[in-house]
Amino acid sequence: MTRATHTNIGVNIQDYEALLERAKQLVPKVAEIKQRFEIPKVKGHIEGNKTVVSNFLQIARVLHRKPEHLLKFLQRELATPGELRGDFLILGSKVPASRLNEKINLYAKIFVICKECQKPDTELVREQGVLMVKCHACGAKHPVKGF
Repeated sequence: MTRATHTNIGVNIQDYEALLERAKQLVPKVAEIKQRFEIPKVKGHIEGNKTVVSNFLQIARVLHRKPEHLLKFLQRELATPGELRGDFLILGSKVPASRLNEKINLYAKIFVICKECQKPDTELVREQGVLMVKCHACGAKHPVKGF
């Protein structure tokens, strides 16, 4: 389009550029940050018939989720009882670290990563009884199957 065409529809170049600059300023700064999101690998050991995870709270912190929510998900996915004791997660059966890491990555995919922009800058909110993942980076919301 030429400058004359823009003027014919009521928008000149200076107005357009000013509006574009204003829109850029309104975009959340989180959306501009390009950093790799890495979930820490599970650290722990097997003690008799139990699995002890020593960095569980650190993992929950990186995911920005309540440890109780992540624990409930793992209990359901692994079909094993578990409890938080101080900084440790104690699972009631032997679970290999690779399987725990797999389930934690699944949790992140379902409850943390935005389906629109693929960023982890989200929070869980309940709207009209529906659990939603709300993205702070792009503003998208999508429902998740809660428990």
